[in-house]
Amino acid sequence: MYLGSHISIAQGFTKAGEIALSISANTFQFFTRNPRGGNAKELDIDDIDGLKRILEENKFGPLLAHAPYTLNMASHKEDTWNFAKMAFQDDLKRLEIIPCSLYNFHPGSHTGKGVEYGIDRIAGVLNEIITGKESTTILLEGMSGKGTEIGSTFEELRDIIQKVKHSELMGICLDTCHLHSAGYDIVNNLDGVLEEFDKIVGIDRLKAIHLNDNMNEYNSKKDRHAGIGEGSIGLEALINIIRHPQLKDIPFFLETPYEPEGHKKEIEIIRSMV
Repeated sequence: MYLGSHISIAQGFTKAGEIALSISANTFQFFTRNPRGGNAKELDIDDIDGLKRILEENKFGPLLAHAPYTLNMASHKEDTWNFAKMAFQDDLKRLEIIPCSLYNFHPGSHTGKGVEYGIDRIAGVLNEIITGKESTTILLEGMSGKGTEIGSTFEELRDIIQKVKHSELMGICLDTCHLHSAGYDIVNNLDGVLEEFDKIVGIDRLKAIHLNDNMNEYNSKKDRHAGIGEGSIGLEALINIIRHPQLKDIPFFLETPYEPEGHKKEIEIIRSMV
């Protein structure tokens, strides 16, 4: 089982790897750049080599890079759309150097222009930037459905992928809180949800899972993560997700509202039960 949390790379990639080891994680997620802005630190090759040693010596699973929240490929505003293109293209170049094979981003919000318009805008960026030669798998994150978000249904995720020329490089990251809030009953009908995903998108597209509890109720269309076992999904249902035969080989990343020490306790609980 590959299990980790979100770890800051502010002190470098090697330090992030050391923090992951200290909390008994064997993978981790990190932001590619300032999550609320867009600036990215210059890469330090020695620092990256230090991370590579940690990954190899400790048999880590795939790492997950997360795009900034400010990246909105669905926007009708040209400055926002152009920033999304710049950040996306730059992140893909940087990930050819960083030992990370998965890159996750929020599809974005159409801000009143309609889902079809937003999907076309997202596909436009992806087709302009992706060459087909990248070694990174690009993941659309499933969303909760708040406001004008795109990607809260399996159909919307599929429709984006179908418009991408190099769709062989596209995958999905599902988030347990988002799924539950979007109206997918992973507590009482996990098999049915996975069957629906497989039918619409294809289970082979599922490359990562954000593991969170839900601070709000089922089908609330709200995005508030809770600690493991502290929300409306519950510990038993989350453990069932990790144990599911179709999911057991996929890396799981905690995005719960805690610092590394809190994540360490959650990882201990999960490992003791799985």
